[in-house]
Order: sequence, then structure tokens, then C-alpha cells
Amino acid sequence: MKNYIKNSILLLFISFLALAFTTVNPEKKDVDVKSSTIEWLGTKVTGKHNGTINLKSGHFLFKDNKLAGGHFIVDMNTIVCLDLKGEYKSKLEKHLSSDDFFGVATFPEATFKITKIGLVTKTKYKVTGDLTIKGKTLENSFNLEFVDNKATGTIVIDRSKYDVKYGSGSFFDNLGDKTIADDFELKVSLVF
Repeated sequence: MKNYIKNSILLLFISFLALAFTTVNPEKKDVDVKSSTIEWLGTKVTGKHNGTINLKSGHFLFKDNKLAGGHFIVDMNTIVCLDLKGEYKSKLEKHLSSDDFFGVATFPEATFKITKIGLVTKTKYKVTGDLTIKGKTLENSFNLEFVDNKATGTIVIDRSKYDVKYGSGSFFDNLGDKTIADDFELKVSLVF
């Protein structure tokens, strides 16, 4: 009986160690880029412009049904303005793609890689990650809410930190009503 108890305890201990040191691979869930949207909003002294930009690829990682990571690539060639039409629309889209703004010919992609995750509520996470725009990588944080198979959130980005200086009051004096706000907003809706 003593040997049975010793063997049982030893087996239980070995099983516990095996579980403790077994790494569970996170589950990867690809984002459906056709069903997902990224809407941008830029403001200036005299108004605002809005539009969309497309996600090229992306995925979330989950462990035990909790967010554990993710990586996303945005196709900078897909910048579209929605509030203008015709010649003005075309001019703004070309200008946003130019070196004055995002330099799309040289930097055709922007990326975001999740590096830290904090739980805000049962369905909302504070996501921190490395955001790369125009070849410059900086940390950015925002809340991302998960409901069913969709994650939504709003990211505020200070463009001046990514060398997007055109019309910025942080770099140029006496712009008056031609000043464009440094912060722009991205509303993401990511279906996976």
C-alpha cells in the first residue's frame, strides 16, 4: 500500500511537471481582409477629410480564448478619400500618397505588431504594439473590443512622429488656416 501511494504521488508530480512545462501554441486566426475596414479621419483648421485604406493581411493570436498577439499589414497604395469627388478627390489622394505625406512609392506598407496586452473589460483589451509608418517604428496603444468574430477600435496617431510634416504646426510657423492637425484617427473593424 505504501508503494502504491508513493507511486501515485510520483505519477501525479510527474504529470504536474509535464503540464507545467508544456507550451500551448497559440491559435492563429487570420483576418478576413475583404470584410474588414479601416476608416481614416484627418482634420485641419478649416475642416476635415475622411476615407478608407485597406488591410493587406493580418492575424490575431489567442491562448485559452484570450488575445495573445497579432500582426497586421496595411496597403498604403489603397488610400481613398470619401468626402470629395472628381478632380479634388484625385488631387488629395495623390497628395496623401506623395512624399509630403506617406511616401507610398518608397513605403508601400505600414505595419502593426502587438507586443503587450492588458485586459480592460471582459471583451476589451488595451493593446500596445509597434506601429511602423514611413519606415519609422514607434509604440502605440489603443483599446480593441472583441465581439463574436470582430474586433473594433480607434487608433489616434501623431503623424509628426513619423516624419509626416506637411502642414504641421509642430514644424512650420505662420500656417494660419492651412494648418493640418498632427493627430489623425483610424477606426478599425477587423473580421476574423
